[in-house]
Amino acid sequence: MDKLLALRIIFFISIAGLLFSGYLSYMDLFAEGGCSDAIVSCGTKDFSLLGLPACVYGFVMYLIIFSITAASLFIKLSTNLRKNKSSLFCLGRVKCL
Repeated sequence: MDKLLALRIIFFISIAGLLFSGYLSYMDLFAEGGCSDAIVSCGTKDFSLLGLPACVYGFVMYLIIFSITAASLFIKLSTNLRKNKSSLFCLGRVKCL
């Protein structure tokens, strides 16, 4: 598998994880009914670590993965663009130096 393709897959999975854990975190922390009113249940056990529910830690972990893959994709794509800059500049010209 190509490294760029693997980075893109991880990037989109991290976006899905951010959305899911962000929704659960919001419902658990800020909604009046808590996770009982959520579309997806947070679970039956009341687990918390340092006073925060587990979905908040999932959100932070997905945010870290999202940040690392976004930075890696940005670096990879910017180096590819820098390598191909001369060919992009010469697209409309007949003769390029």
